[in-house]
Amino acid sequence: MFHDRLDAARQLAAALAHHRGSHPLVLAIPRGAVPMAAHLAQTLGGELDIVLVRKLPAPYSNEFAVGSVDESGWVYVAPHANLAGADADYLARVRREQLAEIARRRAAYTPGRAAASARGRTVIVVDDGLATGATMLAALHAVRQRAPAHLVCAVPVGSRESVALVRPAADELVCLLTPADFQAVGQFYAHFPQVEDAEVVRALRAAADPAAPGGAGTPP
Repeated sequence: MFHDRLDAARQLAAALAHHRGSHPLVLAIPRGAVPMAAHLAQTLGGELDIVLVRKLPAPYSNEFAVGSVDESGWVYVAPHANLAGADADYLARVRREQLAEIARRRAAYTPGRAAASARGRTVIVVDDGLATGATMLAALHAVRQRAPAHLVCAVPVGSRESVALVRPAADELVCLLTPADFQAVGQFYAHFPQVEDAEVVRALRAAADPAAPGGAGTPP
């Protein structure tokens, strides 16, 4: 169990301490992972940014992923998608919807700013947990296209199935807990509030301005 996302981030930072000093690029999957990634970037002496991906929800459950899409439009379709009622027409529709949400978030979170370069760097992709692993798989695919030297997947908790799914897509995988009784990410946090857009924007602005409160110049 983790008390909250900050507690999970502190434990992840300890597990990733061997990357301190390499100025890693720490990429959060918004929204929940952004406060965690901000702490990791500070602790490891890295740079904070985001990687925008979205799950493709099942027809009858917004929480259950039948796939995912990255910012370029690349789509991962889970083997169980058809069994969940997600045919080709449905997947095409939700892909369009999620790409529109990705575009909205890009405009809101990093207006007028290019994505940080990943080429030749250690890149750590962070989420607050892996349920199906679909969004992390899309995130790792997106980052791999940007030619990192070493690609790390870092999460506090994940189902055993999701960890097995994403492991081949990363050069290094750090997952602190892989419980047999996994049902949902939130069950492993005592305090797991929703992260809002305003918190994401504040974290990214603070990281970009070392003099700002909570910025990169503030001790973790």
